[in-house]
Amino acid sequence: MCLFTRVRKTGQFNSGSIFRDRKWIYPFLASLFILISLFTSAGFLMYSSSFVWDTHQFDTASFARSDTSGYFVESDLKRLHETSRVSKTEAPRFAYLISGTNGDSQRMMRTLQAVYHPRNQYILHLDLEALPREMLELTMSVKNDPLFREIDNVYVMEKSNMVLVTYRGPTMIATTLQAIAILLKKSASWDWFINLSASDYPLMTQDDMLHVFSNISRNLNFIEHTKLHGWKLNRRVKPIIVDPGLHLSKKSGIFWTTQRRSVPTSFKLFTGSAWAILSRSFVEYCIWGWNNLPRTILMYYTNFISSPEGYFHTVICNNDEYRHTAISHDLHYIAWDSPPKQHPKSLTIKDFDNMVNSNAPFARKFAKDDPVLDKIDKELLGRINRFPPGAWCISSSEGGVDPCSSIGDDSVFKPGPGAERLKVLTNKLLSSEFRDKQCKL
Repeated sequence: MCLFTRVRKTGQFNSGSIFRDRKWIYPFLASLFILISLFTSAGFLMYSSSFVWDTHQFDTASFARSDTSGYFVESDLKRLHETSRVSKTEAPRFAYLISGTNGDSQRMMRTLQAVYHPRNQYILHLDLEALPREMLELTMSVKNDPLFREIDNVYVMEKSNMVLVTYRGPTMIATTLQAIAILLKKSASWDWFINLSASDYPLMTQDDMLHVFSNISRNLNFIEHTKLHGWKLNRRVKPIIVDPGLHLSKKSGIFWTTQRRSVPTSFKLFTGSAWAILSRSFVEYCIWGWNNLPRTILMYYTNFISSPEGYFHTVICNNDEYRHTAISHDLHYIAWDSPPKQHPKSLTIKDFDNMVNSNAPFARKFAKDDPVLDKIDKELLGRINRFPPGAWCISSSEGGVDPCSSIGDDSVFKPGPGAERLKVLTNKLLSSEFRDKQCKL
């Protein structure tokens, strides 16, 4: 009190005044400047029309919500995923993975050209067993194609061939998930993911497929599956294997350990075909995995025999949201060996009628340059040049000119007999009698 009285009376400060040492002023002014800047920035971001905050993108768990599920960040991720689903009225698009190994580059290019359409996305993968020269050949074939350059919808996984892909091990799953992640990053508009190998081939045109898929729900997943039981429990579930592709630079058979494990109790195991047509919504869930189920199951299948024939099947059938979207058919024609039907036979001209009558859009497996492929090109695909001609091919074919050298409207389709066959198959698969049998726990 005396201090303030003396200051007020004299109108000045003595040598002991707190204002003699002004070093405190600079930190004070700096702090004041930062505080003002923060308030100004906050006000600008909140009220400026040029900054619109996406509440779903930045929202985390809010404890002001009435529902208990909203307390956890997983529910926010799921809600963000659900709000990203836009009801589309435009024609669908496919995203293809075509994979191969040593000696498969030419077969992969042939399959690519047979399933090509400018609406779709394509990614090619050669594993580590392929020679560098073959990898370069595949890359240059894509790079030097004028149509691929113009549309820019074909990619080669150049950095991804650092691992050997073992069909019966988890390296195939890892490659597939990486391809899906790249395709999701490359394009936001495709609707279904399709995985093929160099030994697969189409039995109808993309116009046929896109026309039929325009009229079905985009949440459906065509994945042949059945609950794992019987002898497969002892042969596949209990053994523990190691994928040599994770550790070696040369291919070999999988390694078997002496230890065995019990059947998991937190989820049910399913098995089926490694080839599938999966919805974008489902594969996004497999990548995001907001409830951690996809990652938990992925870790389990790391040491599982024939894991590509069980991973996606087990994920989809143990998820309440996607279980009812699973259609137990891989949309492939496959001729199996005699029981127990573990190995597909190579298809030849003798199998042509059976392939057509199956109404499936794809078949496997084919030997390299088997004559039946030429028959499919001619009689089913109408393929004379590089691509099966679709409504998007608008050049005149006079004088041997490739009709697909000029591109028209890629949302217009010219369905043929293949579309009629596929309609018969999908109508059967989508019937209530068939769908009631899906993902039986």
